[in-house]
Amino acid sequence: MIAAIKPAGANTRGLLAYLYGPGRHDEHLDPHLVTGFAVLGMPDPGRDENATLTDLARHLDEPVHLRNSEFGKPVTDHVWHCPVRAAPEDRHLSDTEWADIAQRIVQAAGIAPDGNDLACRWIAVRHADDHIHILATTVREDGRRPKLHDSGIRVGEECRQIEKDYGLRRLKKGDRTAGRRPTQAEMHKAERLGWEQTSRQWLQDRIRSAIPHATSAEELLAYLEADDILVKPRRGPSGDLLGYAVGRPGDLNKDGGQIYHPGGKIAPDLTLPKLKARLETSAPEEHPTARRNRPTTPWHQATETLDTLHTETTTTSADEDARTQANISALGELLEATAQAAPADHRAQLRSASADFARAQRSQVRAEDRAAHALRTAARDIAHTATGPDGSALAALTAALLWAAILAARWHEAKGHAHQADAARQAVQHLQSAADAALAPTLTELEARRPGEGTRRTLANDARAAVPEHAERILTDPDWPALATVLADAEASGHKPLQLLKEAAARRELGTARQPARVLITRIQHTSRNPAPNRRAEAARLRSISASVLGAPSPAAQPKTTTGPTSQPSRHRR
Repeated sequence: MIAAIKPAGANTRGLLAYLYGPGRHDEHLDPHLVTGFAVLGMPDPGRDENATLTDLARHLDEPVHLRNSEFGKPVTDHVWHCPVRAAPEDRHLSDTEWADIAQRIVQAAGIAPDGNDLACRWIAVRHADDHIHILATTVREDGRRPKLHDSGIRVGEECRQIEKDYGLRRLKKGDRTAGRRPTQAEMHKAERLGWEQTSRQWLQDRIRSAIPHATSAEELLAYLEADDILVKPRRGPSGDLLGYAVGRPGDLNKDGGQIYHPGGKIAPDLTLPKLKARLETSAPEEHPTARRNRPTTPWHQATETLDTLHTETTTTSADEDARTQANISALGELLEATAQAAPADHRAQLRSASADFARAQRSQVRAEDRAAHALRTAARDIAHTATGPDGSALAALTAALLWAAILAARWHEAKGHAHQADAARQAVQHLQSAADAALAPTLTELEARRPGEGTRRTLANDARAAVPEHAERILTDPDWPALATVLADAEASGHKPLQLLKEAAARRELGTARQPARVLITRIQHTSRNPAPNRRAEAARLRSISASVLGAPSPAAQPKTTTGPTSQPSRHRR
């Protein structure tokens, strides 16, 4: 059951005309009162042929007129309007049941607290089977205004209890992080102008698309202006940016003026302070070794950065929760950047995943944005890269995004964030399709080069030794021959298949993997893309460093001794 409190109005008679009228498409049938503040003696134009809408409006507005005459200053925006709608699959509710539901809604909102004879005047009108409209005038009988702060939260909680009491479809409890739903007026305007989205929805998409390209709020606004979005910054005397509003070209009010929407009215996480926290947080100091070992392409860098999310999303302390929320928020930015830069035939699913994941990016957990600098850097690098990924790089990144979204859904579910968990799961479905499509050409090529039976048999033994609990699923997977090709290629480059399988399985648990061989293919291709390191040379280098630190002569300074050649054992393939 959804109770959607509308913005306050000023015309009681006008709203009654709509509620008792035929509707915009003749959808209003048998409009009538089901209950109100004083049912006895109240005019009902739907049942009494002598009652008029003007009579009913005057009856409801009487406390408003008395207050206006006493104080001399008219009350504005005094009409409270709340449609209450059941789910399509819910049973038919009688007028008596709707009357009880309306009474509970106005009590929860603060319009008419239980047992208060001086409360606001209100009515509930039914003109369809599945919903009612509650109209109230927000001046009490004693002339005071009701306390309606946070009324939407209280009404939402009451709706969840009504669903339970009446056996209706159970919706998830709100958490004040959802964006505002489009109003009827906005949807009608978009339809009239031939727009697929309302202005606020359109602006939200443009702002989220711009975020991976910016490193400051000023840079973000400049990027939006370059994208032909109308920007109205609010600045202090010093010129500092204090706020902003954006407008869609062609979105005009009745007087022909441009309509602007503040960021916070577009989405809760697009206020200027929250954007500044995400974009302008200083980067943690990076160790020189990390810079030296960084992958050569932004696509591979993003994949490796995503690997850190596994540990970030399996802890439960408050500090780690703040870090996890920050990483999930940045994950959405990386997903958006990937959708923009991916080849054209892969963008649709990635864009759908990005749009769905936007709801998962924000929760009541306060994000420690500094913790997500690495992910945001990866997103910006992809947003600014001039070249697209090769097939294996895109497949690896998409698979990593899929796993990260699964972890995000699990974390939100564990924290009781129902809406965010649902959003992440919806994104997972799109990412699964995107991952399958990205890997398809690679699978075809690998399948064509499958190694011989003897090699596959030896590699199967490696799989049984590396991941014994999943070996049979891997070996019976239709993509096992392709995985065998990847392992054979990696071994030819100096890697050990057994070790690669262990490392890949540790990066992504295989128990819930739909096709474990595909998971291992993308992981191992990413890990083994470079030749295996010369372990003996690395050991010698470390010994040299240790010796110099301790003041001992390095091995290079020691007298050379002659030794015979060392042979490396190899596995014979038949």
